[in-house]
Amino acid sequence: MSLLALTLATQLPAVAAQPPTPSMNGQAATITLKQTFEAAWARQPEARAAGSRHDALAARREVADSWLAEPPSVDLSYKTDQLNSDRGSREYEAGLAMPLWLPGERAGLRTLAEAESTALNSRLTAARLRTAGEVRAAWWSSAMARIDLEAAESRRQNAERLAADVARRVSAGDLSRADGHQAAAAVASAVVEVARARGTLAEASQLLRSLTGLPATGLEFGHPESTPNTAVEAMHPLLRETADRVETARRAKALAGVQSRANPELQLATTRERPTAGEDYSQTITLGMRIPFGSDNRQRARLATATADEIEAEGQLVVEGERIAAQIDAALIREEAARIRLTAADQRARLAGESRQFFEKSFRLGETDLPTRLRIELEASESEREAARARIELAAAVSALRQAIGLLPE
Repeated sequence: MSLLALTLATQLPAVAAQPPTPSMNGQAATITLKQTFEAAWARQPEARAAGSRHDALAARREVADSWLAEPPSVDLSYKTDQLNSDRGSREYEAGLAMPLWLPGERAGLRTLAEAESTALNSRLTAARLRTAGEVRAAWWSSAMARIDLEAAESRRQNAERLAADVARRVSAGDLSRADGHQAAAAVASAVVEVARARGTLAEASQLLRSLTGLPATGLEFGHPESTPNTAVEAMHPLLRETADRVETARRAKALAGVQSRANPELQLATTRERPTAGEDYSQTITLGMRIPFGSDNRQRARLATATADEIEAEGQLVVEGERIAAQIDAALIREEAARIRLTAADQRARLAGESRQFFEKSFRLGETDLPTRLRIELEASESEREAARARIELAAAVSALRQAIGLLPE
């Protein structure tokens, strides 16, 4: 029985162009789709920067929890008449300036920091889903390339066996030299297909390796993802990301509305001075308030920018929702069509296999000529290949449906 015939009795084939890497206990080390995705995500810039971004947001929340809008500042000054009259006049002053929050600014900054934290989490979740889509596409492309290589190898082996049988019969005088040439040409054609399939597999494997950094050996294609429940209650990660952007823009707009001017400052100063030499020092306390004037143009610019961000995010939310709904519908149609193709491909492979057995026996008995035998062999090999490809296509369609719904690899 050929390798592809064995795949018809299994869920999905796992054929490698190279032998899998052995583990320490002597068993083959396998790599699943989920492990491949996790390896790819660990290499993404978003994953590497996530810790620093969380630290930055934590610092912003701490700023919103402080009593002052900015860190306080200290003013120190010294006045003397030594360079002119030199009558012994001295003055020392130390002051503390404390920026205060505008009305509603502190609460607005706190809610904005909370929205940004939520938006960061949804952004990372959406980035994980996008990475999963790239990995899934490369994963099933590699699986399909391996199936094509297996089919080519099976066809080559069958062609070589048939060519050897024809060569013996040509030597015995049962078949002509022309038949021998036809059998040899079939072997050459199969070798070409093997070479082409190996090249395609190498390209697919390199693409997958560039995403994950994992070797192309030991990939486990025999366990496809389960068919998802399309009635998912949670919001799609990409929609959640956009919705959180809308909320962040709204809170940024609200904060811009209360930031009508620079922050006022509470000023506390103490002065120690003497008019002339020989007199006692006197000390005074100064309590003041610095209130900057507002700027309509600057506030209008901030409000316009925040409003534009809100409008853009709201529009993108609508477009993203329609795009995701269309992707789910297309994925459902693709998955249903893949199941129909698999059923038909399995039936064709079964019938072609039975026909191969009939014509193989009749060829040995001399009741069938070589061109017919070669045609039947080619049809059987092609039907086996299509059946194996149909299994991969169904697994890829289920994976694409999970991707459209917003589920990560399992």
